[in-house]
Order: sequence, then structure tokens, then C-alpha cells
Amino acid sequence: MPIKNRLAETHAEITGWRRHLHAHPELGFEEHETSAFVADKLREIGVDTVETGIAQTGVVAVIKGRTDSKGRVIGLRADMDALPIHEASGVDYASTTPGTMHACGHDGHTSILLGAAQYLAETRNFDGTVVLLFQPAEEGGGGGREMVNEGVMDRFGVQEVYGLHNMPGLPTGQFAIRPGALMGSADEFYITVTGKGGHAAAPHQSIDPNVTAAHIILGLQSITSRNVDPLEAAVVSVCALHSDVDTHNVIPQQTRMTGTVRALDAEVRDMVEARVKAIAKATAEAYDCEVEVDYRLGYPVTVNDADHTEYAIAAARAVAGDVTTDTPPIMAAEDFSFMLNARPGAYIFLGNGEGPMVHHPAYVFDDDAIPAGCSWFVELVEQRMPAQ
Repeated sequence: MPIKNRLAETHAEITGWRRHLHAHPELGFEEHETSAFVADKLREIGVDTVETGIAQTGVVAVIKGRTDSKGRVIGLRADMDALPIHEASGVDYASTTPGTMHACGHDGHTSILLGAAQYLAETRNFDGTVVLLFQPAEEGGGGGREMVNEGVMDRFGVQEVYGLHNMPGLPTGQFAIRPGALMGSADEFYITVTGKGGHAAAPHQSIDPNVTAAHIILGLQSITSRNVDPLEAAVVSVCALHSDVDTHNVIPQQTRMTGTVRALDAEVRDMVEARVKAIAKATAEAYDCEVEVDYRLGYPVTVNDADHTEYAIAAARAVAGDVTTDTPPIMAAEDFSFMLNARPGAYIFLGNGEGPMVHHPAYVFDDDAIPAGCSWFVELVEQRMPAQ
């Protein structure tokens, strides 16, 4: 694997950074120590500017190339937050914060971008400017959206943006990508059904919200089978159901369900939202209940620009040789999608080898993937902005 020699030399150092971050995880918008660590390393590395406190706990840094003849600016992004999971990996650098764990490899992503920054700041072998986006709160907090809303793309002049995510099951250091939709949107809904409570022995004197809720759940399952084009994809999952009683002989007054909707196309996403609301309303009316639907739009579809996907592939081939260029899309969501909606770019999967999937308490980031990830970021910069 043609890893940059300097990145092979600094592998142990970057691994040390990664393991320090792993031992000290922080949740979204609480990454105060993580942000301070990142900012300190960037200053030690010798980047041109470092700004903190962006989107609460985000960090943005700038590295200028030897020249800037074309005024090109490329953004590189890493996420920094951990998950509320009790770690069960067994590693000797495991989380020292009970109930919090880097179970998605964001410690690896952050360290990879720091390693690439170190190389780029030392060599400056490019014509243009690199903007490093260390983002908070990817795990549901929408830190990417907040960075975009705070104007980082315009403020720092970012013209195109790239990111990566480790992928268990893909050989360590290999890459997989596709143009177009790579990851799904993620929305959530909360449906509250109100009926008339009463004694379970006299159901005719009540209006049972559980029966109505059950029919709503069945109706929602018809969306993917009867409303979504068979050649498209969507997920509608009701994941929790609770009533306001917890006993065997009382019909509740109110029942609440919550779930998620995923899609790989913006129009399908909008259609599913409309159908969820319509089915809940019509079903509740049919069973003489009241219903309230709280539908919350989350992360949009992660869409790779076709041209910029080719740039990402070229850099990956320079690092790893063969690259999977038609990897199947997945329904997991990623708030890098907000950055890709703001600027063209691409997102790529970096192999993490065999082992538990992300978000599992036994997940372990493979440090052997670090040189490949760093080299990919560097190759992107040097290929897209070749030194004059």
C-alpha cells in the first residue's frame, strides 16, 4: 500500500493521539477537552490559523499552500463526538468516562485529520488553501448543520468538501464509495393517540387508543410496500410504544409511539412524511380517537457529487490501489450531508477490518487504518491543488 512515507513515520504518534481521545470521550456539544486537545495539536503542528468555539465546540483551522495562484479552497472534515454507550471493548486505553464511548470511531477520524494536517503543514506541497473542519455533535446533534448555519463555508471560502468514515467489514485501509446517494436521510416521528380510558372488562364504554395505535402501526408498514417505488428505498420503523398505564386491567387514555423514517431520495422522503401524517390522522378518525403527529426532520440524504466522487476515487487509488466504486448505499445517516448540500464534495468509507459494527459496545477502531486515511486526505489536496 503506497502510504506517504512521512505518514508511516508518524503513525505511532497519531495512534497515541487517537488512544488519548478514546480514553477521554465526550458527547455532542460537550467536546470541550477534545476541542482543546485538537486546537493545541494544530498550533503545535504549525497551521496558519486556529479558531475555536464554532458551533459551540467545533474547531476550524487553515493551512495555506506554497502558492495560491488559483484561489482554490478545499474543506476536510472530521467529527469529534462520542456515544452514550458503556464500553465493552477490553482495550487497555478504554473510556475513563462511565457510560460514554467512542463507539463510532470519531476519535479515529479526528486523529486522521490531525495527521493529515501535520503532513500538509510541514510540506505545503499544494497551490491553494486547506480548511480543516473539526465538527462537534454528529451523533444526532446536527453539528454539521450548525457549522454550515454559522457560515463556515462562506467565511472560510470553502469551495468543495470531503470526509471519511471507518467501515467495519471492509478490509483495513481499503476504500469504498459511490456517486449519488451514499447514506440515507433520518427523520423521527412521535404519534400521540388519545382515546377514552376505562375498565378493561368494559371496553365498549371506552375508546381504546392501543387498538388505534396498532392499526396506525400496520398502516405505516404499507407505505414502503405500496407507496414507495419498488426501485427506490425507504424505511419506516415504529420503535417504541407506550401508554399512560402499566397494568393488565385498565384501558389507557393515551398511547404514544415513536419511530424513524429513512430514505435515499429527497422526494421519497417528502412523500413518506406526508403518508405518515395522513395515515395517522385517518386511522385515528376511523376509530374515534384524537391524534397528534410530531414529525421532526433530521439529517438529509448524504449525496456524493459525481465529479467530486471521481476526485475522491483517484486519491483513494493512489493510496490503496483497487477501490470499490459502486458500494451499496446504507440507510444509516450522516450529518456531513449538510455540508454536501452547501458545497459539492464526496464522502468515502475507510476499511476498519473485521469486528463489531459501529455503535456496538465492543467496537474497536483499527489503528492500522490511520496511515491510509491520512494519505487519502493528503492525496486529495495535492491532486486537486497541485503545486505550481
